[in-house]
Amino acid sequence: MSLQAIGDTIAIMTPFLLAATGGLFSSLAGMLNIALEGLMLNSAFFSVVFTVATGNLFLGVLAGVAATLLLTAVFGGIALGLRANIFICGLATNLLAAALSIVLSFKIYGQTGSVTFPGMPTLEPLVIPGISSIPVLGELLSGHNLLTYLSWVLLGAAYLVIYRLPFGMRLRAVGQDPEASRALGINVRGMHIAALLISGFACALGGASLTLTLGAFVPNVTSGRGWIALVIIYLGNRTPLGILIGSLVFGFVEYLSNLLQTTSSIPAGLLLAMPFFATVLALILYAVLESRLARRRAPLGAGAPAAKAGADAAQEPAEGPPEGSPER
Repeated sequence: MSLQAIGDTIAIMTPFLLAATGGLFSSLAGMLNIALEGLMLNSAFFSVVFTVATGNLFLGVLAGVAATLLLTAVFGGIALGLRANIFICGLATNLLAAALSIVLSFKIYGQTGSVTFPGMPTLEPLVIPGISSIPVLGELLSGHNLLTYLSWVLLGAAYLVIYRLPFGMRLRAVGQDPEASRALGINVRGMHIAALLISGFACALGGASLTLTLGAFVPNVTSGRGWIALVIIYLGNRTPLGILIGSLVFGFVEYLSNLLQTTSSIPAGLLLAMPFFATVLALILYAVLESRLARRRAPLGAGAPAAKAGADAAQEPAEGPPEGSPER
């Protein structure tokens, strides 16, 4: 595997890493946020719209983040405030984001398909002075865009917040036992809302990284990356290091898919489905490993006490009638 392939894999994994980092917070808070896909798509659309309108990348990303935080607040308000089913709310958020981007694209640009913007500012590779001249390390770490570097920073910050700060301790406590956390005075609903907003913020950056590198908007540009990010969270055992490894694996699968489309005669539709095949395979392997680990963790004599008690009960003689009672 060449250094160029590794560098491309690192760049491709950025949306996975950002979405999974955000989803990690909601997962640790005890909520399965299936709206990652819709939140990414929402930001992908609004980021490119406002970048084109203002001619400024920073304002475009800022608008995408604001629009996605607003959508996250609506999602969280319905799921937590009105106590609606969070899975149905997440699915509705995904459907809303997909439909809204197409409708607004037609209203603004008169097109429902792919929209390109010649001359639009895009995220350019950054050369890091000092590191770029190092033979191997320079090729791997230098030459990525700003959001890729930001994804690394956010992952490190997530580790510190989750394992070193009181907020992270409260977050994990809420996820493990909300009733006990409430009895200790922790604002459980507040922690849930904060976790969802962090999730929305990270997904917004992930969505922006997709369209602002293309200089165009393509319907369903996320292509299931939010769903794969959800899988990465659990395959990575809900830890920052596990998320990093999972994002690298799926980033490489997507890189391989892109490479084979230009170097092989395999049908493009089949190659585009490679990340999803990899997801299903990873889930199967994860289930098998979890089952085996559960069997190993179970004590060898777990069923012995119950079996012995049953045998002793079977050997005890049946009690006769009380003394003095008439026999029939």
